Amino acid sequence: MANKRAKPEEIVTKLRQVEVLVGQGMPRADAIRQIGVTEQTYYRWRKKYGGMGTEQLKELKRLQKENERLRRAVSDLTLDKLILTEAAKGKLLSPARRRACIDRVRQTLGVSERRACRTLGQHRSTQRRLPRGRADEERLVADMIELTRQYGRYGYRRIAAVLREAGWQVNDKRVERLWRREGLKVPMKQPKKGRLWLTDGSCIRLRPEHRDHVWSYDFVHCRTDDGKAFRTLNILDEHSRECLAIRVKRRLNSVEVIDALSDLFILRGVPALIRSDNGPEFIAKDVRKWIDAVGAKTAFIEPGSPWENGYCESFNGRMRDELLNGELFYSLREAQIIIEEWRKHYNTKRPHSALGYRPPAPETVIQMDQRPIMH
Repeated sequence: MANKRAKPEEIVTKLRQVEVLVGQGMPRADAIRQIGVTEQTYYRWRKKYGGMGTEQLKELKRLQKENERLRRAVSDLTLDKLILTEAAKGKLLSPARRRACIDRVRQTLGVSERRACRTLGQHRSTQRRLPRGRADEERLVADMIELTRQYGRYGYRRIAAVLREAGWQVNDKRVERLWRREGLKVPMKQPKKGRLWLTDGSCIRLRPEHRDHVWSYDFVHCRTDDGKAFRTLNILDEHSRECLAIRVKRRLNSVEVIDALSDLFILRGVPALIRSDNGPEFIAKDVRKWIDAVGAKTAFIEPGSPWENGYCESFNGRMRDELLNGELFYSLREAQIIIEEWRKHYNTKRPHSALGYRPPAPETVIQMDQRPIMH
């Protein structure tokens, strides 16, 4: 049988025994044989433990244990650092992200589930729990995707408003989570808007106070499939955001502007102010004279300051983004029909963020009382 490895206390005792025997006159080789070890072992012990007392031996053992503990701590910290480095960048706010991150860390570094969960702050029961969506989630996602196909330029907030209008009891956060999970379009970044301020801090922009207070109108240019250009005259009620009319023709001049405004004045009455840019069709003497004659006032924006006509400029951008950029018009008549259908949809169905995600002029159903009149 192999000899058991001697403990440090036994080694120190045997070294002391050899020193005592040598002090009594015994040759060192005989004293070494008496403790039952070879000379090589004796001198190796002596080199390591020579001259060491019991207290010193205890202190050595304590330092060895402390050194081992520190070594393990450094090893643990190094492993934790590797785990955190391997984890996804940024904050792992949701259990699902931490769950996916822990699986990747375990696969890459080969650490245990317990260690990875402790380092990344995930409870093991949460890690093992398989997420289950709601029972209606598949139908909700299907409706979201169908609405995205139908209205390709809508963001998740506007899609959520359309879903609620259709009867779904969902909030924006749930729609946003499913929106990102399905990899749907992220709304484009809004550009910064300039402002025109006076020295006293007040803005000189005229703001509408009620319906039919301020109308604004502007032109939008587009082309049919054969390359020929056409223009649209967009007339907007700034307070309600309702698009009052869109006139589509190859050429639109001051006479066409007066004709379009005449139709609207007959149907809706005369607004207090009409805002426009400084285009030749709008500042023409005939247009200004006619507007003054019917009792309205003109409000031209400053040259080079399109933000003063922000309501109409915003509408033009939505029209180009949601309609003109995605449609191919083969004839002017086709453009007139499609643009008019979109105008009706914009007024009656499309949710408007500035109106609490309600349409500018929603359709109403008036039920007439069919009961006979009693005399």
